[in-house]
Amino acid sequence: MKIKKIKYKILIIAFLSVLICIGVHLFKSFLGVNNSILCVLRCFVISMFLLYALLKRDLTTWILLSIIIGIEIGIDLPKIAVQLRFLSQIFLRLIKTIIAPILFSTLVVGIASHSNIKQLGSMGWKSLLYFEVVTTLALFIGLIAINLSKAGVGIIIPNGINDQQLPKVESRTWQEMILHIFPENFIKSIYHGDVLPIVVFSVIFGVSMVFIEEKKRNIIISFAESLSEIMFKFTKIIMYFAPIGVGAAISYTIGHMGLEILYNLGQLLLTLYFALFIFLILVLLPILMWIKVPLKGFIKALAEPVSLAFATTSSESALPLLMENLEKLGVPKKIIAFVIPTGYSFNLDGTTLYLSLATVFVAQAAGIHLSFSQQIFIGLTLILTSKGVAGVPRASLVILLATVASFGLPNWPILAIIGIDELMDMARTTVNVIGNGLASCVIARSEGELDDKKMLDYTKDL
Repeated sequence: MKIKKIKYKILIIAFLSVLICIGVHLFKSFLGVNNSILCVLRCFVISMFLLYALLKRDLTTWILLSIIIGIEIGIDLPKIAVQLRFLSQIFLRLIKTIIAPILFSTLVVGIASHSNIKQLGSMGWKSLLYFEVVTTLALFIGLIAINLSKAGVGIIIPNGINDQQLPKVESRTWQEMILHIFPENFIKSIYHGDVLPIVVFSVIFGVSMVFIEEKKRNIIISFAESLSEIMFKFTKIIMYFAPIGVGAAISYTIGHMGLEILYNLGQLLLTLYFALFIFLILVLLPILMWIKVPLKGFIKALAEPVSLAFATTSSESALPLLMENLEKLGVPKKIIAFVIPTGYSFNLDGTTLYLSLATVFVAQAAGIHLSFSQQIFIGLTLILTSKGVAGVPRASLVILLATVASFGLPNWPILAIIGIDELMDMARTTVNVIGNGLASCVIARSEGELDDKKMLDYTKDL
């Protein structure tokens, strides 16, 4: 208990030191502070976070520490910082390797296990319709937020990147865009990292499995489940390299582009949090009130799963507790067993909002104008490509990389986003869990199976 109190005290001191450090940096000319004092302040901040990380010993804390160290290296040792770029590129390459297997395995398991015709019925169609309506609303809120904040506008493109001739958005007819969605060769799509054809192939493959004998189908489902679990472990191993990759990314960003880019990244972070808050207030809260679920009871049921998801940045870590608490709230087990796993593949509200926002940010940072129709098409693409990745920490970064490549946008702004991706992932994962918890309540109410007496008893215990 004493160690826990010490950790919190150190964390409070560390964050207060960060605020003081930022304040001194902003008003250094007015305060007459020289660079030596600023360097001492930054070193004190690093030492506080290092002490906290040694006591806490979790990945999130080490990533946070690596961001701070990366900023320090970028400020004081810019030449060395630029040379560290290869470490962030290694990290990007590693996470790119999971795109095809994770999409294929999770979509096949999701469809073949939960979406056969006998099992679905009215509950299945209601779930899928609800998922698509809510994620589409999240998409539009994300697009509106980034177009209003223009967080990516004004970033100065480094000279070295200009010399490399940034790729431009390809001019395609609408027929060519639609044609590109359908796979010509599955292996070719994997090789080129074309996410949409992989999704379409996986969906058709999963639906096809519904119509074969259960004995034969179970073999493929077992293989896909094993592949999915392996890829989760694969991602976990990659994430141990995350502090180095993230630290190198933010270090390169500061060393190559200057400290000013943190202003744009701060804008992006605030834009995301504000957009997610608006989504919760204007979309999810009215739905909760419409289905007549007590807000206090819903908060009680989701408090622990949401805290777990926020801390681990993984929806999967919150899954067992979420299902258990929803049953206590009055949602039948059979509905939870169907809606939650399906929702983890098809109802990623926070991820969809983030991806639409981040893709436009990349275009803004690169100085590429995207018309509203282009943004809508990208958004609709993201609704498909974001499916099936909720259980993987920071898997949305994988989808963002693939989307950017598919639409001919440059990768370099993503190197800047990686530096704050941990902070953004906490928020979007939290909204994913809340959205899926609400979805199970909505479907239970629509089926007339939400236990109001049990729900009231659960709420009274508060």
